[in-house]
This record gives sequence, C-alpha cells and structure tokens, in this order.
Amino acid sequence: MLSILVLTHEFGHYIAARRNGVWVEEFGIGYPPRIWGKKVGETLYSINLLPLGGFVRLHGEQTEEGVTVPDRAFINKSKKVRFIILASGVLMNFILSIICFSVFYSFSGVPRKTNKVIISGVVKGAPADISGIVSGDVILSVDGINLVGINEFSSLIKERKGEEVILQVLSADGSLSKSVNIIPRADTPEDEGPLGVLITDTEIYFPPVWQRPFLGIYNGFEDAIYWGKQVIIGLYTMISGLVKGRVPKDIAGPVGIYAITSEVAKIGILPLINFVGIFSVNLAVINFLPIPALDGGRFLFIIIEKIFGRKVLPKVEAAIHGAGMIALLSLFAVLTFFEVKRLIIAGSLQGFLESTIK
Repeated sequence: MLSILVLTHEFGHYIAARRNGVWVEEFGIGYPPRIWGKKVGETLYSINLLPLGGFVRLHGEQTEEGVTVPDRAFINKSKKVRFIILASGVLMNFILSIICFSVFYSFSGVPRKTNKVIISGVVKGAPADISGIVSGDVILSVDGINLVGINEFSSLIKERKGEEVILQVLSADGSLSKSVNIIPRADTPEDEGPLGVLITDTEIYFPPVWQRPFLGIYNGFEDAIYWGKQVIIGLYTMISGLVKGRVPKDIAGPVGIYAITSEVAKIGILPLINFVGIFSVNLAVINFLPIPALDGGRFLFIIIEKIFGRKVLPKVEAAIHGAGMIALLSLFAVLTFFEVKRLIIAGSLQGFLESTIK
C-alpha cells in the first residue's frame, strides 16, 4: 500500500517534469541498490531492492554539479515551473484519495443527510440493548412526540432521565414498527449516553448505477478535504503538545501502519480502499510541510528566493535537505525500534494493535 502511495506521488513529479522540459534521468520502483534497469528514450526505468515506494531523479535536481544540459536542469527552471513540479506529487496523492473514496461510495452506497434519528451503534448491556434496539433502527417518536432531528431526540431523552419513556421504533428495512418501553439512565458510564446508543442523521442509499461515480467523486472530494483538515489539526495538536513537553502517543511508524492496515484488510476490500484514501491525504499533507528534504521544504526555498530575489547557494540548500533527510530517517528508525520492542512485549500483532489503541 505504501509503495502505491509513494509511486503515485513520484509519478506526479515525473509527469510535471516531462511536461515542463526537465530531463527525468531515472524513474525507480523501490529504493537502491538497483536490481534491473532499462533505458527508454532518455529515462532509465529501474526496479530496486528495497520495495517501499519509489523515486524520480531529475537532471540538476539540487546542485549544478554534473549538469550537462543546463536548459533541461530542474535547478535552472523558473520558480513557477519548480513549484508546479513539486506540487504535482501532492496533487496526485489528493487525486488518488478522491478516486479511492469515489470507488468506496460507488459500491458501498452514498451518504445523505436526513431528519431521521438513525441508530448507528448500541452498547452491549445498555438500556437500548436490553430493550431490543439494534443498529439500523430508526426512532420515530418519544412519548408520542414525532421527531424532526437528532438534537430534538437527545433533548427529550435528557429531560426524561430515570423515567420510563415509550419509543416508536422502525426497523432498518422499514418492515416493522414497534413500541419500546425504556428507562434512560440517570447516571451514565463514561463516554455513554442515557440509552447507550450512537445516533446519526445520515443514511446510506444506492442511487441509479449511472449516478454513483459522479456522486462518489463529489463525496470523495468532500472526504479528501475533511481528512486533510483532520491531518492538519492533528499535526498542530502534536506540535503544540511537544512545545508543552508532552510526548505524542498516537504516532504510528511502519509496524503500527502495518498492524492497522492488516486489521482494515480483514474487514474487506472496500474498507481497505477507503483507508488507502485516508492515508493518501495524510501523505500529501505531511509531504507539503516546510521540512527540509520534503517537497514543502524545497518549496520553502523557492519562497525565500522570491523574497530576497536570489537563490540560496545550491550546495547550502542540498546540505540542508541532506540533514533533513538524516533527521527524518533517524525518526523513522527510532519509531521502528520502539514499535518492534512493543510488538515483542505484546507477543502478537493483534496484541500490539490493542495496546496502540489504548
């Protein structure tokens, strides 16, 4: 999965570079050492030993050393062209996420807002569970008061804590309507409501087949924007926590990502495709952060060039990006070390995942 995401990202750089006259010296699948390579035209296409992603090597990518065709070197292109090439990788990851989300919605149904009170989950042993309410049921009324939304339902139940109420419940398929007598809990366990249910006003429906790809793309675009915002919020929370001396506990390294992906894959191919979409947005946002060695770090130097009217010395910029890459690889190694240690203590991938969630 990670290889697909990285190759998609690098393919964006590849296409943008070709279209803007930059010589792509090599497009590699995996990371060196090289196993096989074939030159087609002016570009070497290679398969490499380490199967985690890939890379694009541009002519004159960082310094003028070794540049034999100056007008086709990345470093000699305009600020606009360099920005387009850098941004194309991030753009491709967003496009991939939209494709993944649209495929997911096309086959699993399209969400739409309603004024219904839909049960999306029931806590085992809670009043709702004991009364026979199940996920998918629709609450029509509370003590004869017809509901027009989830806020009204929550307010009515809150007012009646500790008192018996009568709910009119419609089954998920609409075939059965029944009255349920239930007493909302006055004292509720942590993270549970008086009835022990999760509610939503969004239902899943299946429009005509010809409409699904279009609605899927629309909802996929909304999801890409939503998850992009969530990643940014999460990064802000993490950084502010570090500033205050709090070490973040919910960062996943390679072992954690593998564990989460494995669990999602057990559910089915559609949830896995949806997860790839979420992960692709994550990769896009992180890659555009102003960190040396990432696309955002390179873009930062273009901004500096714009402000001061001259380039940072190529050797200096290359050294900074090299230091950034060492720092990122070191973080990667530290995360891997601690995750492997936790995996050994947990004794299994499942145990590791449970400890990660806790």
